[in-house]
Amino acid sequence: MSSSERVRVPVNSLRGLLPFLRPHRGLVALWLGALALSSTATLLLPVAVRHMIDQGFSSEGSVDRWFALLFAVAVLLALATAARFYFVTLLGERMVADLRRTLYQHLLSLDMSFFERNRSSELLSRLSADTELLRSVVGSSMSVALRSLVTVLGSAVMLAVTSPRLALLALLGIPLVVAPLVLSGRRVRAVAKAAQDRVAEANARAGETLGAMHTVQSYAREAYEAGRFGEAVAVALRAARRRIRLQAALTAVVIVLVFGSITAVLWIGAQDVVAGRMSPGTLGQFVLYALIGAGSVGALAEVWAEVQRAAGGMARIEELLNERPGLPVPAQATALPDPVRGHLVFEHVRFHYPSRPDAPALEDFSLDVRPGETVALVGPSGAGKSTVFQLLLRFHDPETGTITVDGVDLRALDPVQWRRHIALVPQAPVIFAASARDNIAYGRLDARQADIEAAARAAEAHEFLSALPEGYDSQLGERGARLSGGQQQRLAIARALLKDAPILLLDEATSALDAQSERAVQQALERLMRGRTTLVIAHRLATVLKADRIVVMDRGRVVDQGRHAELIAKGGLYAELARLQFGQH
Repeated sequence: MSSSERVRVPVNSLRGLLPFLRPHRGLVALWLGALALSSTATLLLPVAVRHMIDQGFSSEGSVDRWFALLFAVAVLLALATAARFYFVTLLGERMVADLRRTLYQHLLSLDMSFFERNRSSELLSRLSADTELLRSVVGSSMSVALRSLVTVLGSAVMLAVTSPRLALLALLGIPLVVAPLVLSGRRVRAVAKAAQDRVAEANARAGETLGAMHTVQSYAREAYEAGRFGEAVAVALRAARRRIRLQAALTAVVIVLVFGSITAVLWIGAQDVVAGRMSPGTLGQFVLYALIGAGSVGALAEVWAEVQRAAGGMARIEELLNERPGLPVPAQATALPDPVRGHLVFEHVRFHYPSRPDAPALEDFSLDVRPGETVALVGPSGAGKSTVFQLLLRFHDPETGTITVDGVDLRALDPVQWRRHIALVPQAPVIFAASARDNIAYGRLDARQADIEAAARAAEAHEFLSALPEGYDSQLGERGARLSGGQQQRLAIARALLKDAPILLLDEATSALDAQSERAVQQALERLMRGRTTLVIAHRLATVLKADRIVVMDRGRVVDQGRHAELIAKGGLYAELARLQFGQH
């Protein structure tokens, strides 16, 4: 992001918080009520002090009564301040909880092209660090800013009531105080947002490394990664130092100007007391109001930078909330025939990945997969096999051509509803940091334990899952760290078996299994495939031989298709692949 872009982060970015405040109107009202009460109590203190000085020390006055009044005002101030703190802190927690939920749900609604452009660790930084900053600002800084503003205005009014002449002199110094705040505002916003961007980059780098520890340690790159992260942290620290230096300088300038102005005005007031034109109590009241107002201005200057940082954080969050899915979802989605037969047709499909616009992933690709047919996709790396799966799952739409299921164009379907009819087993299975039961039940969330166990048995997973310390309730660790590669694959197959979808996409689902487990799982998959449409990205000869048809792909096109023996007899690309990949001559 360029520096010119960073500058345009106005405080009114915080208006984006209003929709998250509206559901908590009652809490906002209680907070404002407590704020009004605490501010009133604060502004009553100097009045009580004036009466204590002017009347409590007079021969007819009673010191006890005025001290009792002073204590009563202090108790009111304490209770109101405690209530204000409680209500605004709770408001901050609730509002940020709503914001996090909304942001997370919105991220889940975006399509794959968005996640190809953005690192997940960067998104996590916005979901955590930026929202945490907003929680701090709403629960603390915003309250302090509003309290300080109310107190400044109240002090100004009471200064005018106490001594209009001195108040007018104090008023002349206000432009000197306000000018630094206004002039520095844009610079503070730019520096604050730059600092937050650098922190997010450091977090993203750490997240990427921690997610690839197997590779990092296998290449003995611990020191290298520590150095890279250290550089990222140093850059973030330099950006933070610029923000802190600017904030400290702003605070110092404002306080010097405020107290310098007050000192000059009070010197004039002291001359009035000496000359008998003002009572000592009145000057004391004016002094206290001046100190309260000055302290509030100082607090306002201090939290202003925090509010600017929050504006930067909210701007980053709004960038995500303003993202829209690139895949169009029809307002009135077409319903698929019931039951889904699984007749898949690609007609002259052309597609480029947004991240690779120069190289077509599919070019004039046509394929007709009949209901219940098992089709093996084979071809060299980059032939477009995985892209076929991506388009079938409607993670992307083709640029030209059509893809239909049972005669219905995929673009006419609701993607979420359509994907419920597909079971996917990827080559690198995704295992969540949850229990074995939860991982399998991800295929069908309302599945009974008996169904989960039946799917596990069919995938040859029941035996090793039962042997875990807590059986199916055992936590599998991040990315299934407690399981071997073959066990993870069988768990993913159990998940697909449980889903029981009419269309199966298998990215060589048995590639990580030993010979004995592969044979058992192949039998389970054959039972599952019966009567269902199956597309397999094949890396093993056994998978190819069991397929009804082999489709040979190269550079995004279908170059040949048929049975194994037929294609071997033809020679060409498949015969070469069979020789290199399957060991066939």
